Amino acid sequence: MLVYPSGIDLSTSSLRFLARQLSTRHREQGTRWRRLSAGRQALLVLAHLRCGDTYAHLAAGFEVGIATVYRYVAEAVEVLAARAPDLRTAACTASTKAFVILDGTLPPIDRIAADRPFYSGKHKKHGMNVQIITDPAGRLVWASPALPGAVHDIKAARTHGIIDALEEAGVECWADQGYRGAGGTIRLPYWGRWETLSVGQQAVNRSHARIRALVEQAMATLKTWRLLHKLRCSTTRITSLVQAVLTLHLTCSN
Repeated sequence: MLVYPSGIDLSTSSLRFLARQLSTRHREQGTRWRRLSAGRQALLVLAHLRCGDTYAHLAAGFEVGIATVYRYVAEAVEVLAARAPDLRTAACTASTKAFVILDGTLPPIDRIAADRPFYSGKHKKHGMNVQIITDPAGRLVWASPALPGAVHDIKAARTHGIIDALEEAGVECWADQGYRGAGGTIRLPYWGRWETLSVGQQAVNRSHARIRALVEQAMATLKTWRLLHKLRCSTTRITSLVQAVLTLHLTCSN
């Protein structure tokens, strides 16, 4: 196999942060020796998450075994996911904002047609439903655990307790018609065919759409982590991967 140098479009602060977390983990475990130092392990993990490099490519590039790559990635993802903010923390953060925006995204997964629980009729593909909360500027605040793609957005929001958490924090939230009937502090556009709405209702819906469009910035942020373009791992690992990406983004964007 040919090996060549490459680059990762991340700042060195991401590498230093992850290396510190891994060094702490190694000391806690009393690890005496590893094939790669904490810094090299961090670089390997970032290459996997950001660039989507496969275990085989990483094994060749870092001159370790594929099983070692798997263990190193799993360890780092566990460390990062443990530091991801929970919904209560996210609601406290949201309470300092004028409002937040709620929407769902569907990271694609590698599944066959028989896997109906993971098939989203809305997106016409298999994936996992992840709920996103952003601030008024479209910056990512929180990402939910992953649910099968067939789960509707309103059901996902209720399952995670998002509606109750935002209402308890007194935070107004803009959302689309996929959250009809949510109640609480969720603000939705007027329902109905465009021609049946009054001029005032049409104006409100246009304003609502302009505000909600900002959530696409958060979606784009997640898509810069190319591993999420199509996940080919067990669906039980996807929540940890999303939370690991969330931790890296929040830590290194502050």
